[in-house]
Amino acid sequence: MLRIYENEQLTMVRESAKQFAREFIKPYVMDWDERQFFPVDLFKKLGEYGFMGVLVPEEYNGAGLGYQEYITILDEISQVCGSIGLSVAAHNSLCTNHILSFANEAQKKKYLPKLATAEWIGAWGLTETGSGSDAGGLSTTGVKDGDYYVINGSKTFITHAISGDVAVVMVRTGAKGDKKGVTAFIIEKGTPGFSAGKKLDKLGMRASETASLFFDNCRVHKDQVIGEEGEGFVQALKLLDGGRISIAGLSLGIARGAYLSALGYANEREQFNQKIYDFQAVGFSIADLATKIEASELLIRQAGQLKDEGKKVTKESAMAKLYASEVAVEVSNESVQIHGGYGFTKDYPAEKYFRDAKLCTIGEGTSAIQKMVISREIKRDVQ
Repeated sequence: MLRIYENEQLTMVRESAKQFAREFIKPYVMDWDERQFFPVDLFKKLGEYGFMGVLVPEEYNGAGLGYQEYITILDEISQVCGSIGLSVAAHNSLCTNHILSFANEAQKKKYLPKLATAEWIGAWGLTETGSGSDAGGLSTTGVKDGDYYVINGSKTFITHAISGDVAVVMVRTGAKGDKKGVTAFIIEKGTPGFSAGKKLDKLGMRASETASLFFDNCRVHKDQVIGEEGEGFVQALKLLDGGRISIAGLSLGIARGAYLSALGYANEREQFNQKIYDFQAVGFSIADLATKIEASELLIRQAGQLKDEGKKVTKESAMAKLYASEVAVEVSNESVQIHGGYGFTKDYPAEKYFRDAKLCTIGEGTSAIQKMVISREIKRDVQ
């Protein structure tokens, strides 16, 4: 396992996250997955450990840590359960980080202490049925009415849509397609006209709750706007740089979990009087997987370091997300193959890693979107 970035604090964080995952997550992984159960109480406990406010300063009851610690926490938790890792990532890097990065001081004081401790669970709403990666094509509208905005429309594929206590939502307040026509709102559960749909029945990440959000003449006071009207699109793009690092860290954990499962099985399973690890086809496959996992971590750690230094990270985070997510799919697929027929059963964890990994190539933008971002940034660098 890569240790270039390791220091005493990071080691402590790693051990704490690893122990938490073993004690409070591992015994229940398959039960939660099969029931598609979102364990709210677990997230309250994650909050007690500081894992739900990793990047939030201590003055707002957060852990006050950086992206290297955040990557490590996601890695260790996701090795055990990608669903829990996904929800930790969504809460930290989207809803909470949007408020931390762009809200005014009154909004920070009101919401960050509750989010950082998981007293409240956060959701973040950008995606719509007709506009996934096309963030400028939003159909959900907010029309000014005195000191309020009347919001109508819907969001889809929203993590914590049902259980979330507060959501940061991107709403079109100007012309469709206008980058200055999108505004970010903080909307609390219980606001009239604000509701959630039914939980989506998913292939993987089943313990991470996903549903739609609906707005029916939902009146939201102007004090709930983050920043200024029309800044939501730019805020979302900046936020997604960090979001890509989150999904990359999630991918790293799933890949490592699938790899360790395959490695353990290959060293136990015997065929023709020898461990299957000793067959060249299996041994070489494991060597390839280990190399790609190490390479993906290097990309992720580099992006995390740049983020901690306050530097632009658009290209590096997209590279990390692109490579790490595709490695997660490859490793989980090969882990099933190494397990053979047992990999196709729920008696071994390989099949769950296989199901969970695919979302990593979709969430925070597909692989094609990442390549578009990377190519655009490269072009800027050479001009």
